[in-house]
Amino acid sequence: MKSNSSLVSYLQVAPLALVLLLFVIVPIALVVVVSVFRYQILVGSVPDFTFRNYIDILSNPTNWRLYLSTLKFTVIVLAITGVLGFWISYFLVFHVRSLLIAIGLFLVCTVPFWTSNIIRMISWRPVLGREGLINTALLKVGVVNEPLDWLLFSDFSVVVAYVHLFTLFMIVPIFNSMARIDKSLLEAAVDAGASRWGVIWNVVLPLSKTGLALGAVFVITLVMGDFFVVTVMSGGLSGSVTSGIFNDLQYLNYPRAAANAVILMIIVLTIAAAIFRLVDVRKELAR
Repeated sequence: MKSNSSLVSYLQVAPLALVLLLFVIVPIALVVVVSVFRYQILVGSVPDFTFRNYIDILSNPTNWRLYLSTLKFTVIVLAITGVLGFWISYFLVFHVRSLLIAIGLFLVCTVPFWTSNIIRMISWRPVLGREGLINTALLKVGVVNEPLDWLLFSDFSVVVAYVHLFTLFMIVPIFNSMARIDKSLLEAAVDAGASRWGVIWNVVLPLSKTGLALGAVFVITLVMGDFFVVTVMSGGLSGSVTSGIFNDLQYLNYPRAAANAVILMIIVLTIAAAIFRLVDVRKELAR
């Protein structure tokens, strides 16, 4: 009987294991293997084991600037989306009395996802441009005497696009965590003399840390893995690691691109591991 039950368990796990093997483990292994190949002009990748790609990347100040730029965008976007995601979720869960209305408002947040990311990102150009809505309004009101150039093709426009694209990935897990909070805990805190801010800080925030952790991982992964937003919204004035990878691919320098991808993956996994070390997601979800 034991052997039969074990066989059934293995058969149940086999499809998922096969998917992970084919679409996760094998591609990552190929990237790691290519990262230690040698690049030769006019030839491309040469199967010759070398750490030259990693040495060139880590010794080049330009690459360090790209990594710092990527981390800068990640931290800024994470902070903004974290604040927006927390308060939007708090409003939907604790201030909207009707569940039907809360679900409707939540679906409104998903409406932008019915269109392409590229369309949603480019839609900011008529808003932030020199002759866009914001500059036109500021000029007519008399707040400024000439259009603001830093609204578009700058780090500011990159952050705006990222926040617009990825805030929902922070809202969903936080909303899910808050929806599981027993409302009687908030009433008990108020009866014990806690202020509204005290209830949020001592009850809601600690019980929402699982959603915050998952949302942070989503946002960090998406921002650090993107290159199109940085390229388009900054007008080529800002860069990221993935934009450097894209440039290497354009020149068929696959070993260098793979090495950059491996380093970036290690950074992302390290950050995710640190977050999950602070928050035991499995324990929280099991409650």
